[in-house]
Amino acid sequence: MFSEGKKRRTDKLAGLILLVMTLIYAYMAFQFKIPFMSDPIGPKAFPLIIAGMTLVFSVFLIARPDEDPDWPDRKVWLRKALVLASFVIYAYALVPLGFLVSTTLEITFLAVMFDGKASKGLVAAIVTSLVLYTLFVFILSIPLPFGKIFGG
Repeated sequence: MFSEGKKRRTDKLAGLILLVMTLIYAYMAFQFKIPFMSDPIGPKAFPLIIAGMTLVFSVFLIARPDEDPDWPDRKVWLRKALVLASFVIYAYALVPLGFLVSTTLEITFLAVMFDGKASKGLVAAIVTSLVLYTLFVFILSIPLPFGKIFGG
């Protein structure tokens, strides 16, 4: 699909894009306001650890690109794009549809995208949604959206 020179450039380009995103992410993490009386590690620690690891990885991609990277075909890219789009739709559907309905729909969709049967995926999605809802709402006391269409 790509010539040898282009194969190496794709890793370097991916590393460069990742490096720029990492620097923006680290800058945003440094902007966190820390209250005077907060925990000594603070909210910056976890994002900065992730930024540091991603920085090392992106520099590695730029400095030592894979000699023969294996790129997936278009069907795999399309499937990945659909899964990514489904997560965005899921995030926007949580409040209006509620956790139970939107999570059931998302898990069923993911099961079908990964070549599972829709009927089995639906059963697994209903069970998973109910278990997660019970865990968060009744055991951990963390409220989840019930759905505006249900009056929640």
